Amino acid sequence: MPALQRLCMEYLPLSFSRRHGDPSRPWNKFAIQVKKDDGSQLLNFEGNWRDIFQNWEALSISIPNYVESMISKFVNASTADGYNPYRITKAGIDWEKPEPHDPWASIGYWGDHQIIYLLKFLELSSDYHPGTLKKFLSADLFCYANVPYRIKGYDALLKDPHNTIDFDEELDALIDQRVAAVGADGRLIWDKNDSVYNVNLTEKLLATVLAKLSNFIPEAGIWMNTQRPEWNDANNALVGYGVSMVTLYYTRRYQQYLLQLFSEVEFDQVEISTELVELLNSINSTFVDNRHLLEGKISDTDRRTILDRLGRAADAFRAGVYSDGFVGERVAVETSQLIAFCQTSLEFIDHSIRANRRQDGLYHAYNLMTATEDGVEITYLYEMLEGQVAVLSSGYLSPEESLAVLEALRQSALYTERQNSYLLYPDRELSRFMDKNIIPQAELQRSALLQALVAAGDSSLIESNSQGGYHFSGAFNNVLSAQAAMQSLAENGYADLVAQDQALVEEIFESVFNHRQFTGRSGGMYAYEGLGSIYWHMVSKLLLAALENFQKGLQQNSDAETMGRLADCYFDVRAGIGFNKTPDNYGAFPTDPYSHTPGFAGAKQPGMTGQVKEEVIARLQELGVSVVNGSVTFNPFILRKSEFLSGSDTLVYFDTSGERKTLPLQVGQLGFTYCQVPVIYSLAEQTSIELSFADGSSQSIAGNSIESELSMAIFDKKGTVSKIQVALQPGLE
Repeated sequence: MPALQRLCMEYLPLSFSRRHGDPSRPWNKFAIQVKKDDGSQLLNFEGNWRDIFQNWEALSISIPNYVESMISKFVNASTADGYNPYRITKAGIDWEKPEPHDPWASIGYWGDHQIIYLLKFLELSSDYHPGTLKKFLSADLFCYANVPYRIKGYDALLKDPHNTIDFDEELDALIDQRVAAVGADGRLIWDKNDSVYNVNLTEKLLATVLAKLSNFIPEAGIWMNTQRPEWNDANNALVGYGVSMVTLYYTRRYQQYLLQLFSEVEFDQVEISTELVELLNSINSTFVDNRHLLEGKISDTDRRTILDRLGRAADAFRAGVYSDGFVGERVAVETSQLIAFCQTSLEFIDHSIRANRRQDGLYHAYNLMTATEDGVEITYLYEMLEGQVAVLSSGYLSPEESLAVLEALRQSALYTERQNSYLLYPDRELSRFMDKNIIPQAELQRSALLQALVAAGDSSLIESNSQGGYHFSGAFNNVLSAQAAMQSLAENGYADLVAQDQALVEEIFESVFNHRQFTGRSGGMYAYEGLGSIYWHMVSKLLLAALENFQKGLQQNSDAETMGRLADCYFDVRAGIGFNKTPDNYGAFPTDPYSHTPGFAGAKQPGMTGQVKEEVIARLQELGVSVVNGSVTFNPFILRKSEFLSGSDTLVYFDTSGERKTLPLQVGQLGFTYCQVPVIYSLAEQTSIELSFADGSSQSIAGNSIESELSMAIFDKKGTVSKIQVALQPGLE
């Protein structure tokens, strides 16, 4: 029974999760409960999408046999239009609703790095359980979330990209009725027979990436037009005219994964919902028809042509699904077509990545788009650490190119010697209050409307000061205020001049305030990921990205000089992270995770930050633990000999039954746990493994890999394997 299989696949016996670290945020409606009233363990989790799935990325390494359940939970909570709800709980999903009387309340789809979060789970499944996902690609065991948000039509998105989603009150009420009748399944899309509409994993994977690519602007990135920011919500003001290269970098890695996945499947075709196939074909044909443009720089006109086709294809798809749902018909799509689509989209993505390399050797993170009648113009913003992390993680760069980015980063304005680490954005001095809202005389002379208002002494749009200068009205909040003032002027004798100059005045207004380049608190505050701030999660993401590229260099047999410099870059990043600092320098306990460090103080906001997740993953890779084709492998390619003990010590750990255990460690050894099994490294000339089992037996293995069946026993965490002893040579002195 598909419904029962779907529910079983989603099941996760977790007893703890995480909400956002700032409890003052009005949408933090979560209760972390770990015990029942009688004191027994409560299996329950809830939190926002971003924080749950980023934590689960690290958790999945500790409980790898649940990674497919995490994937199921992820894709079953994503919508037909390719986005995700805000909240995830054991019982299902939830979303924000309009609250007209709450100035903080709003609705929208958070980008929240859907692509990279899902991809990390997919990659882990392929490594730990090779072949498992291929079975799900054609199995109708997945579903769509039915969030009552309605993305407006493409023309409306262009007209006002800040106001792009309507809330469907009627659908929301229907969903409430269904939930009351059947429970959490009432929040899913139903078919014409009033049952949950089931689809296969291929369809779910495509729905996510097609939503991104339908907002692709060549040489700019992925247009952010769903009223919410991407992962870095300090840049929330970019929503609307902002375009994310960060998401495009991760989409590149995602498409490369799908290309390999579809190239290895044994079936020749897979059935996908008719509606999604039409969207796939429209996006693919847009790329194919414009492939010739990749030979050089794409013009504003051609850029608009491509965006129009992509945007209108998504518009037609959404309109049909919103009004009629899925009709229930399937189309057989050839796997060769899916492979070709991945290849073609990668050509466009790679072209845009090349176009976003800056002259200083870094890469753009976010750009701005301006749609005119016959084109789409791009404006580039300042450098951001997030962009460097994403491009390093994209898989696009060679080891030599990655080295160039890391070395350019150290020489850039993002590096701060004060903490020997990296800022999110270059520190800069903001304009003083008295220097703002000044209309240059030359701009005033361009507009007959403004000159007429000055002559008439009308101050409803612009005002004069005692020094003879001019400003826009101090009562204005943004360009909408200026538009309202001009509408009033048009109704009171200035109709011809307003008709003639409105667009010009709006252009002058933007040149004075530069609102489109305002990023949010990252561009106007001095803490909380603001100016001069180090955001420690992003530094740890940089650490992991640098390590991935070092590993890539090993796999590609890069020359010794390149590898040595990549190692230096990695350890330079590592040296700037908290636990290497003194309390005086760090401004807090160095071993505690903190959110950020502003330019004027020490570390702030302690808690279970995202940095912890990145550090868990990076440390395991430093220790050389990886899984290849289902087999646990020990290859400490970057582990330094200095990390091995110079004196005897004791490893304290909790085994798979939760019992506290100790193991003695000798000089020249190193101990840690993996899936709650103790692992003891010892220095030796030749690599070998000794497995100890709970029944008292043991097994010796020549080499550095444990075969897949025994590895599965470790992943199962049933206590079959009680200890792993590895004799090896470290990667570095």
